[in-house]
Amino acid sequence: MKFTLSVAMNPLDQLAGLARAAEEAGFASIALPDSLFYSETVSADYPYTPDGSRFWNEETPWADPLVAAASMGAVTSRIRFYTSVLKLGSRNPVLLARQVNSVAALTGGRFGLGLGVGWSPEEFEWCGAPYARRGKRVDEAIDVLRLILDGGMVEYHGEFFDFDKLRMSPTPPSRVPFYIGGHTEVALRRAARAGDGWSSAMMKFDDLRDTIARLRELLAERGRAEEPFEYQAVCIDRFGLDGYREQASIGVTDVITMPWVFEGVGFDADIEPKLAAIRKFGEDVIAKFGD
Repeated sequence: MKFTLSVAMNPLDQLAGLARAAEEAGFASIALPDSLFYSETVSADYPYTPDGSRFWNEETPWADPLVAAASMGAVTSRIRFYTSVLKLGSRNPVLLARQVNSVAALTGGRFGLGLGVGWSPEEFEWCGAPYARRGKRVDEAIDVLRLILDGGMVEYHGEFFDFDKLRMSPTPPSRVPFYIGGHTEVALRRAARAGDGWSSAMMKFDDLRDTIARLRELLAERGRAEEPFEYQAVCIDRFGLDGYREQASIGVTDVITMPWVFEGVGFDADIEPKLAAIRKFGEDVIAKFGD
């Protein structure tokens, strides 16, 4: 099992230092969140909190995840980066393919694309994308992304996207994996169809176990049971060596975590206690996990 450092909601001037420390501590990846803007009001509930409220505010800092990956990639040499997860529904996949292509090249292939639909109607409408039929539109956008990123002269003629032959160069140095987010049955089916893995939001252990079991059923239905498939988890009730081993026992392949949270350090704190927490996690968990 691998460990990924989440850098959500941290000051942007800390990202380079956090990435370097994570690489030194043995983390495999950096998880990059996505939020386009904070609207004063929203017309839908946030799906991953019990009461539907957002747990950030209008002053919470967010970097564009693709820009952040390129920036952190420039100061590291081994650690990978992936979006967790990027809201595809409000974006044009052809323009996004150009950005992903660039980040993959600039990081030497150290980039994976976590993808979700998005939950806020305002993010869709205010970015010029329809909220209606968003799932079908995202399914098509995923196909467009894969087609372009795999390289060569390609064309696409679908219901939502239509273009004649084009090519983006250079082709990424290695295949960009897609990690599909979402907890609904539709999202899990999307992951089984088009994903190289699945990425969770915050989940309890029992729900995570059941979801992974369901994903395995769906992969088997598609004849993909023996293919490599990643399960990226934000589990909110299993921690420490024993807790992470429990997660591994149900199939989690990648734990997404913020070590400073366990030390009581806030998102807006100075970087030094965060660096100390990363080093401690590397020594106490990552280095000992396989023992």
